Parts: sequence; structure tokens; C-alpha cells
Amino acid sequence: MKGFSTFVVRAAACVGLFVGFLTALPAVAQDYPARPIRIVVGFAAGGPTDVIARVLAQDMSASLGQSVVVENKTGANSLLATQEVARAEPDGYTLLFASLSHNVNFILLPNAKYDPLKDFAPISLVATLPLVLVTQPDAPMNSVQDLVAIAKEKPGTVFYGSAGNGGSAHLAAAMLETVTGTKMTHVPFRGNGPALNEVMGGRVTFMFYPMIGVADLVASKKLKVLAVGARERHPDFPSVPTMAEAGFPGFEETAPWVGMLAPAGTPEPIVNRLNDSIRKSLAKPETKELLNKLGAISVGDMPAEFRSFLRQDVARWDRIIKAAGVKPE
Repeated sequence: MKGFSTFVVRAAACVGLFVGFLTALPAVAQDYPARPIRIVVGFAAGGPTDVIARVLAQDMSASLGQSVVVENKTGANSLLATQEVARAEPDGYTLLFASLSHNVNFILLPNAKYDPLKDFAPISLVATLPLVLVTQPDAPMNSVQDLVAIAKEKPGTVFYGSAGNGGSAHLAAAMLETVTGTKMTHVPFRGNGPALNEVMGGRVTFMFYPMIGVADLVASKKLKVLAVGARERHPDFPSVPTMAEAGFPGFEETAPWVGMLAPAGTPEPIVNRLNDSIRKSLAKPETKELLNKLGAISVGDMPAEFRSFLRQDVARWDRIIKAAGVKPE
């Protein structure tokens, strides 16, 4: 009888602890944040990823009632920043503002030392930045079909630029090679700017480039756009077809993306609080306008939707990278 009484006491204690844990969950969200939040960005200040992160940080500071600061930790295509946040305490005070490299580094680098799905708690997909296929104004091609025809007829004569191996421009062009059965030559540069200069100079045939600033270069006759890698035509280039309209569906999925992640194990109430803060920021007309000027399309989805997106993104790029034979530098 004594043993049974002891069992009952212990069982009651366990139930009490469990109920106490469940009761404490809402309090976690209510008390959070109690100190400043740090958003780690793996790229230099001034680029689109950094600018969008800082816009969010300002709005989140107001809605959360605590300072939200951006810290740039550059190196290895955002690998260093990603590894740091993966190892951080899952308390909601260290976040990663991630991009396409989050998944690509994991696929390309055997020693990445993180899993993009298992080691992170998705908060929200913030925006996508569609790419445009650009070439020199006097280039002999006026459509993607023209470009592909030249690549087939004159192997070895088509060169494409990018901001570096494994970046969005490289992977989009590698995908074009794969779906068309052509072989083009990749010319990596240290950044989008130098690559675009070579395209404008006619020394590199084409590149997939973020929309930022392209309209001005088209207006000044320094570039022409053959196609837009988005689901719909862009208002800056109303007469330019999407890649799908040009006969190459699926390229809207090559658009670089940016999104907020926390270390795996971050309590769900905190993840939801952060998600709510981000979506409030993205709902502001002035935020939408700023992102639009950066060539970005705001999203602001829920954590489960972002997780599903990341899972599909990893699988898609894994197929493309293997099919195109993309190797790490």
C-alpha cells in the first residue's frame, strides 16, 4: 500500500510539473523580449539582404518594445553567420536573416556543419527578389530562344556572369543549361556589379541579375532585358516576357529569397511573436514600397509555410546542382 501511495504522489507531481510547463508557455511569449534582439546577416552592409533586414529591425523594435539590431558577419557566402546562429541559444535573442545561400551552402559544401531544416526554426519568408536575364544592347539575341539557339549552334561562344560560384545568378544559368541541353561557360566575379559591367561591355554574353537598378540601365541603353524570372511581367518592363512566357517555366523559383530563422528549439510562442512582428512590418505600405524599389516582392508567410518552402527549395536546388555538375570553388 505504501508503494502505491508513493507512486500516486510521484505521478501527481509529474502531472503538476507538466501542467506548470503548459501554463508557463504563454508567459514565455508575454515576457519576451526582455532584452535586445540580434539579427545576424551574412553579407556586407548596403546590399539588398542587409537593407531589408534593417527595415524589418526598425519596425520590429517598435512592435516588440525592445531594440532589434542587425549585425553583419560576412564570409564564405554567409556560411559563418549561419553556423553561428545554428549554435546559438534557442531563446529568440539571436536570429538569422537568411537567403538562398542557406540551402545552397549545405548542398555544395560537405563540411557546412549545419542542416538548413533540422538546425533552424523557420519564422517567416520575408521576400523574393526575381532575376532578369540581361545582355548587352547590341547583342545579336533578342529573346531567350535566340540565346539558346546560339548556344546550340556555336558551342563555347556563350559566356554567363555571376557574383560567384553557387550564387543565384550562377544557379539560374546552370538551370537554363540543364533544361535546354546546352553547354555554356560560367564566368564568376566578386560581386554582381563587376559581372554586370562585363555584360554591358559585351565581354560576357549574359547574366541573371536582380532587378535593382536595371530599369535605369535599360533606359540609358546600357542593357536590354530578354526575360523576367517572375510569375508575372514586371511593371518596369511591361513588354518583356516572363521566362515561362518565353518557353521556360519554373524560373520564378530561381528568385533569391530572404527570410528570418531562429535556432532549432526556440519556443513556439516566441517564434509566433516574431512572425507576427515581421508580418506587421511587411503589411505597412511604406515597407512594401521600399521593398518594391529594391526589386523585391514581399511575402510574410507563417512558420509552417516557410518550413515547407525551405524543404522544397533544398530538394529543387539539390536536383539542379547535381544535374548541372555545379561544384564548390
